Amino acid sequence: MLAVTHTRAIGRQGLLMAAIATLLSACAVAPGMRMDTSPVSGNAAAATAQTGGATTVAASTNATQSTPEIPVTEIDGTLLKRMLESKAQRQLQQAQLLSEAPQAYTIGAGDVLQIVVWDHPEFAAALGTSQTQSSSHPGDPMAGFVVDQSGNLSFPYAGTIAVAGLRTDEVQRRLTAALAKYFVKPQVTVRMSSYRAHEVYVDGEVHSPGVLAVNDVPMTLYEAVSRAGGFSDTADQSNLVLVRNGVSHPVNLTEMLAQGVSPSRLYLKAGDLLRVVPRDENDVYVMGEVNKPVSAIPRRTGRITLADALSQAGSVNSSTADAAQMFVIRGSLNGTPQVFHLDGRSPVAMLIAKEFDLQPKDVVYVDGSGLVRFNRVLSLLMPLINAGLTAGVVAK
Repeated sequence: MLAVTHTRAIGRQGLLMAAIATLLSACAVAPGMRMDTSPVSGNAAAATAQTGGATTVAASTNATQSTPEIPVTEIDGTLLKRMLESKAQRQLQQAQLLSEAPQAYTIGAGDVLQIVVWDHPEFAAALGTSQTQSSSHPGDPMAGFVVDQSGNLSFPYAGTIAVAGLRTDEVQRRLTAALAKYFVKPQVTVRMSSYRAHEVYVDGEVHSPGVLAVNDVPMTLYEAVSRAGGFSDTADQSNLVLVRNGVSHPVNLTEMLAQGVSPSRLYLKAGDLLRVVPRDENDVYVMGEVNKPVSAIPRRTGRITLADALSQAGSVNSSTADAAQMFVIRGSLNGTPQVFHLDGRSPVAMLIAKEFDLQPKDVVYVDGSGLVRFNRVLSLLMPLINAGLTAGVVAK
């Protein structure tokens, strides 16, 4: 009988020891989402060294079967300075690309010309009685000679003249030369009566999106937005897209103004499409140990910093978050993914977070502390341990 009791005691002790061992080993496989990092590998270190970056890269994300190993870049003052210089250079290049000198208006199909041959009022009959003086376009002063879809102009005695792509002074010289065969020193005046050939398109977050006619006064980007009713409340002024000749050019008005570059120097061309992107398309995701996981929306200027995103998420959870483990995941697997790390234990880190600009669709993740993971493992294993101990007592 004593042997049996001793055996049961040993069995209970073994069960308890096994439960404790399982509890301790389970800390390594704690449930929940977290960012696993490891010392940077040789390949990642070599890739970082080739970029010439001054920022220290001390770790990398652990590679899995479906995701590659990505170096983790520390967010510090050096990184912020380099990113600011890169952004300024990029905006300057973009402004230079889009601030070409405006060209004179050229006639196109659908334009209406006002042509007067002085001392020959009979040419007024060429307008015909079907022409109306009213027009659906506010800028049309009167009827005139319409350029057909082939870009040709028909005028009495002069016949058919190709005028597409010409300026009004060039059309005037051609008409004068053609009429000189029938009249002595004809005096011809050519003016634009209606601008209908060239247009630009404004779409997105403006009050009156639509088509805007281009006239002889070069249209700037500001004028196009103004004629479209101005920005709406949901517009992201840092993310305008100008499509020209099939190529999309991002335009950041906020950064241009901050750098002293006047957007009024950006001239639109016929056929351009300007789209104002809404702010909710440029949100960032905040998750992990925060009080309110959220999709953070940029401010009206289009800018959103790491501090802004954390603020919209109700700040980090002081009970569960590990302030030393804040990560920003950027990019996609098809492009060049990046992972940034911020140690938020120092008050100075919040100043860095206030200056670190996030990009659309970034993911901000705040990792949990080791004690929190231990507590979660404990809460999952305690029912199993209690059940085992209960079974041992019943067996006794």
